[in-house]
Amino acid sequence: MRVVLQRVTKASVVVAGETVAAIGSGFLALVGVGDEDTDADADVVAAKVAGLRVFSDSDGRFNESLADAGGAVLVVSQFTLLGDVRRGRRPSFSKAAAPEVAEPLVDRFADGLRGAGIEVATGVFGAMMQVRLVNDGPVTLVIDAGGGRII
Repeated sequence: MRVVLQRVTKASVVVAGETVAAIGSGFLALVGVGDEDTDADADVVAAKVAGLRVFSDSDGRFNESLADAGGAVLVVSQFTLLGDVRRGRRPSFSKAAAPEVAEPLVDRFADGLRGAGIEVATGVFGAMMQVRLVNDGPVTLVIDAGGGRII
């Protein structure tokens, strides 16, 4: 599982001209599921995201977690994160999970965040989405998991 995590002041998802999800301050999590990913990978990444201390305290230091800062997460499935561009000019998505495998794992990731007391909004799995965000910092992190651990 690969997650691109962006700290935002606001983010939203638009499908067919309609806003389907929106958050204020927190994280935009773009989630790519690989063909070998498991429930354990979704669980470990959710726990990592919930506990990351990348929000500023009163001294301006990265000392607060998402919960400490009162933030939310907008979870958006994005299979293109598993694109392999090493050969040719067209990415290969052969390592991306099939939709029937990926969707439950994206949902499990979102549910793991909810279980940690985090407010979660989600995009629409498989839809053509416009993702709008205001990056805060900017702070952008990439989290990779495999075998039930962060790698």
